[in-house]
Amino acid sequence: MDVLFIAGFAAIAPDPVASGAFYRDALGLPLEVVSGNYISSDGIDGAKHFAVWPLADCATSCFGTDGWPDDIPVPHATIEFEVADVAAAAAELVDKGYTLVHDSRDEPWGQTVARLLGPEGLLVGLSSTPWLHE
Repeated sequence: MDVLFIAGFAAIAPDPVASGAFYRDALGLPLEVVSGNYISSDGIDGAKHFAVWPLADCATSCFGTDGWPDDIPVPHATIEFEVADVAAAAAELVDKGYTLVHDSRDEPWGQTVARLLGPEGLLVGLSSTPWLHE
């Protein structure tokens, strides 16, 4: 098998209206109605990174402990959106009423990221990843 690229990624949303409002309206992604509540775009640049991230490592990155907190739904996937200014993007979402899992901070591997849960439980990162721009 010769995988050429990530052809697509979709959040599976129990409440597609709330998820649509988050991804289209709050994040500003150019999503359009395809059918019913299915919205998508073929005009967003592709993934630069794909991984299998252990939940314990994810918890350490988000909370500083290898256990995921009982009061926050456990995500089953993460997506990161590269932004020009992580702190400003995070503040914009907070101003729109969204709650961050953690505010903008520098990770040990050199990435700056703020995270929150999307309405369907997808862990969403707003990031600045310098080595992806080289």
